[in-house]
Amino acid sequence: MNTESLDVAAAPSIPEVALPSRRVVYRHTLPIRVMHWINVVALTLMFLSGLQIFNAHPSLYWGNRSDEGTAIFALGARQDAAGKMQGVTRIGRHEFTTTGVLGVSNGADGPQMRGFPSWLTVPGPQWLAMGRRWHFFFAWVFVLNGLCFVGYALATRHLQRDLWPTGADWRGIGRSIVDHLRFKHPHGEEALRYNILQRLAYLTVIFVFGAGIVLMGLAMSPRMDAVLSPVVEAVGGRQSARTIHFIIAWGFVAFVLIHLFEVLITGVFNQLRGMITGYYAIDASPGDPPLTNQETPGSAAPSEDRPHD
Repeated sequence: MNTESLDVAAAPSIPEVALPSRRVVYRHTLPIRVMHWINVVALTLMFLSGLQIFNAHPSLYWGNRSDEGTAIFALGARQDAAGKMQGVTRIGRHEFTTTGVLGVSNGADGPQMRGFPSWLTVPGPQWLAMGRRWHFFFAWVFVLNGLCFVGYALATRHLQRDLWPTGADWRGIGRSIVDHLRFKHPHGEEALRYNILQRLAYLTVIFVFGAGIVLMGLAMSPRMDAVLSPVVEAVGGRQSARTIHFIIAWGFVAFVLIHLFEVLITGVFNQLRGMITGYYAIDASPGDPPLTNQETPGSAAPSEDRPHD
């Protein structure tokens, strides 16, 4: 009898150890998370109170004057053939009927002439003085929070390390654009690193939108003539500054909508957990340690990797 074959048959089989499908890392530090949520509140209330201020004169001009008939953008109303109020949005020489949303919208007493609807304005349907107070208060919150972020990002090298594009990033911009158009997102360790489009978006929002909207907001104020007169003259006048301020505000809205869309398609729970607790789950690589009997895929102990601010 072949004892060698018996030994093989009697040898117990060694079960394969499954590798974890997910690994949890500490991605966002506490200061980054706090400043992120302060920005969410400040930007939201700034935008909604800004729309209330805009409703006091829902037209935009270019230059120093706001003469009648020279608006480049206006929300208004007129009566139709049946005598009903009709909302009208005018951009340059083109007019669009926008009843129910812009120009004319339903209020407590029926259709009312107003630029933006009351559900998009705070703190009340027609409370200009308080709207200005809200706007300026949260503008200062936004400015101070932004300065804290920039200071923290420079001190921890988050700006240089994680946001400033490298040569490799620029060379891969074409691939990054294609991947985004195909909704193809990185996995594993690569998911912890901002790609070139993310870096450019964040830098634009911080240093172009953030600085620009504050500067144009100050340039609109007659009290700032002596200090910011070169800036006012450079953009063409206070009405130009108001128009640029308005455009940048909607630029923030576009960024937020794209940002929320990316959160939805890359995992809402994981993204929210990362920005609330700091911990973020990524696909595990083959070199990661195997799970113990007490662990299950997705519940591996948090990694001690460097936080991604």
